[in-house]
Amino acid sequence: MTAYEKPTVEITEVDVVLSKYFGSNVTEITPLKGGNLSAVFSFSVFDNEYVIKFSDLEGSFETEKFISTLLTSKGISFPQCVGLGKYKLLNYLISEKINGHNLASSSLEQQRRMLPEVIHILKLMNQVELGKTSGYGTINASGNGTYNSWNEYVIATNAEDQEGTFWEGWYSLFETSCLEKDVFFECYNRLISYSKYNESHRYFIHGDFHQWNILSDGQKITGIIDSNGKYGDFLVDLATLDWHLKKLNVIEVYQNYQHQQGITIPNFKERLIGAKYYNGLIGLRFYAKMGWNDAYFSLRDELLSLTN
Repeated sequence: MTAYEKPTVEITEVDVVLSKYFGSNVTEITPLKGGNLSAVFSFSVFDNEYVIKFSDLEGSFETEKFISTLLTSKGISFPQCVGLGKYKLLNYLISEKINGHNLASSSLEQQRRMLPEVIHILKLMNQVELGKTSGYGTINASGNGTYNSWNEYVIATNAEDQEGTFWEGWYSLFETSCLEKDVFFECYNRLISYSKYNESHRYFIHGDFHQWNILSDGQKITGIIDSNGKYGDFLVDLATLDWHLKKLNVIEVYQNYQHQQGITIPNFKERLIGAKYYNGLIGLRFYAKMGWNDAYFSLRDELLSLTN
């Protein structure tokens, strides 16, 4: 299996799509860095700034529109969806642009200063009312989780058969990449053992809650972007944040915040370990597929030492 390559879209093609929505008023179409799965551009219409994303993966943008409505209706700063459609073989989503730069571009000290705000946003996402939605795991276009339980979702996520998804044929990575079969299944068995602690908890999960998807003006957090939304234990998002901001003692800051709020989280340690194995197995496959060997081996070593 070769490394995944996001679609290539020319600015002239972007202009064709945008003219349907905004006529000839579109200016400053600019490719944006980031977005491992989508081609992303910013643009302006008069004094308003927007973003358009293109993907060849089915269904993700319909879900993002649902998540946009879910989060913005609760006062969480997340890009509001403006348009959704198809261009040639690609899906696209147009949304309002949130001002700011990704948190990764801030200094370590700035990130440390803004971490309490990040933790507060995580809490707000935990508290989103899920209404009449049902199910666990990946949120589909109807707003429901795709699976009946977290355990069912975990098993399906790591199954060999992933036809029609980003992970189709992923078992070939054992032969063509740095992904080690014995390591993967050792961590998978540990995941199954610990995920029973995550099983009964159903909240909104951002799914990619890290410094590249958190925006800031350098002084405060201005919003979050690019959810890979799921239903399950919100400690999955905390585990993601902790992995990406290793130098900031994220877990300690989070636990202090919860203590100040008078919030007790049952089985915190076990749930966090389950969340780290869940994220870690996705990370191992993703790094292997993208050819990011250094990131793979770093994560591999962390997972293997997690419960030693």
